[in-house]
Amino acid sequence: MLISVVLSFYNEEDNIPELVRRLRAVFNDRIGCDYELIFVNDDSTDRSLELLLEERTKRPDIRIINMSRNFGVSECVMAGLHKARGDGVVYMDADLQDPPELIEEMVRLWKEDKKTEVVYTTRTGRPGEHPFKMLLTKLGYQILQSTAHIDIKPNSGDFKLLSRRVVNEIVKLNEKRPFVRGLTTWVGFQQKQLFYQREERHSGKTKFPIYSWRVISNFLDSALISFSDVPLKLAFFIGSLACLVALILTAGVVYQYFVRTTLPGWSTLMVTMLMLGGGQFMIMGVLGLYLNAVFQESKRRPNYIIKDLVGFE
Repeated sequence: MLISVVLSFYNEEDNIPELVRRLRAVFNDRIGCDYELIFVNDDSTDRSLELLLEERTKRPDIRIINMSRNFGVSECVMAGLHKARGDGVVYMDADLQDPPELIEEMVRLWKEDKKTEVVYTTRTGRPGEHPFKMLLTKLGYQILQSTAHIDIKPNSGDFKLLSRRVVNEIVKLNEKRPFVRGLTTWVGFQQKQLFYQREERHSGKTKFPIYSWRVISNFLDSALISFSDVPLKLAFFIGSLACLVALILTAGVVYQYFVRTTLPGWSTLMVTMLMLGGGQFMIMGVLGLYLNAVFQESKRRPNYIIKDLVGFE
């Protein structure tokens, strides 16, 4: 049995030595199986790559994928899944908030039932996280649960074990702006849940603060729109509501006209603006989302470009 571990990272020089040490200890001292550590370098600008090359001279279990520029976490994970050779593939972050020691339990759950194709982890606690960030995260999961066509479990992030069969299905989905945790749910198959306590970040600062535009854009484009048509229906609802309000105001204008209390020109102008604005908002909202999705797919650009590989045959 071969287990591949895919780690997407950007500027993690403070975490890489400890991360490699703990991963090697898990496989050599606990699991005792063949493994490969696939580090996908999202164009880091610190000493991360240099440290990985040093670790590789000690033991050739490390493979490195260097991106041509910074593409993003999901794109790097997909690149790692394409290159992974394992019978089982674990993908996780490189900040050590997800303990590598949990891989032993993930492998055990996967092996004990041959029908299980995915083992996903759910966080029971997230020490060190700001309360406001936790509030926004909870709100995001609630929105996805109530609107998405798939069942995305709350607090279940990017720390999973996938069977070879699931990996083969996911890499077929040449989807723009991939939302990997959604795709692993979308492909189906029997999945097991594993609860754990998340740790504080080992060192450094997060690259994705919850209030950043990159996180918000990823939530809207990759998570919400990719797995839900509710935004389209919401745009239609808001536009329809604006038109309904305009009709009510029109009735009021007619009433005022007969009782001679209307202000000349004001009511007609407001009703016209509401009707036109509501109709335009509804139509532009619906068409805009569809056109953007079609535009992204029609360009046929690859999700990522690999600059070079280290350690791959």
